[in-house]
Amino acid sequence: MRVFGHLHGQEVLEAVLEDSATRIAILNYGCVLRDWRLDGVPMCLGFERFEDYPRHSRSFGIIAGRVANRIAGARFRLAGQEYRLSANTPPHHLHGGLIGLGRRLWRMETDARANAVRLSHTSPDGEEGYPGRVDFTVTFRLTGGRLACEMTGRPDRPTPINLAQHSYYNLAGQGDVLGHELRIEAGHYLPVDAELIPTGEIAPVAGTRFDFRRFRRIGEADADGAGFDHNFCLHADRDPAQPAAEVRAAGRRLRLWTDQPGLQLYTARPLAVPVPGLDGQRYGACAGLCLEAQGWPDAVNRPAFPPIIHTPERPYFQRLEVEIAAGA
Repeated sequence: MRVFGHLHGQEVLEAVLEDSATRIAILNYGCVLRDWRLDGVPMCLGFERFEDYPRHSRSFGIIAGRVANRIAGARFRLAGQEYRLSANTPPHHLHGGLIGLGRRLWRMETDARANAVRLSHTSPDGEEGYPGRVDFTVTFRLTGGRLACEMTGRPDRPTPINLAQHSYYNLAGQGDVLGHELRIEAGHYLPVDAELIPTGEIAPVAGTRFDFRRFRRIGEADADGAGFDHNFCLHADRDPAQPAAEVRAAGRRLRLWTDQPGLQLYTARPLAVPVPGLDGQRYGACAGLCLEAQGWPDAVNRPAFPPIIHTPERPYFQRLEVEIAAGA
């Protein structure tokens, strides 16, 4: 590990996992996956300096939570009681709030024999408005060029938990992702209103710009320039040994496996970062795409959506695997 910067007088640490042509750098600040290199080319968006993260990051590489994505009106009811959360995107709650898990310093340990990094953090009762204390762990392990990420949350009382790893990928290592081809194992998606809150409808993708059941170029699907920031409802009966999503571009392919029911596609059309990123790049519109494996957004207010309430007897667990390799 090395010291990458300082936050409020505390050290921000970075650990590196390497395997053949793959090199991945992880921070204890928000569990940020800061840099993913394949043969020296950056595969994700990030910064060379720590001070740019608190000021300019758009959730680059964080673990988002306690509840990733949006909660309408920054409130929900549980066991007859209403809970009001921090409304960091007024009037709604996004990615766990003003600080959430993605802007906190976690404890970090490395395991050289397993080529792994383990991070842990305890979120106290009432943090960002959530009930209960939760002990979180995130473990990254790199094997054969494939990164496994296991996330756990052990609450002391019933509370919503829905984490998401939030890297922005660009397989070309530069420019935008409109030429990337994407495939998602989903026959339905969640329509949203003007404030990106799910309407409650579960709509078929067939015949729409949301149909990525076969490889489709992102720029072709987004011909109207509206961008994507939508949850795709992954096939419940899909083969877990097969990728839930794939991306190909520039002679490289990304494959993603998940045990979660949803995948949020975000193509970052509004992105405009005022400082340089990795290798001095400037990140503008559609500079990266996010494939956020998670539960469905606003599930705490939608009884028809898969539940995200976890208890001491039913703790939270997510396993995500991502592989980036040469070959189309």
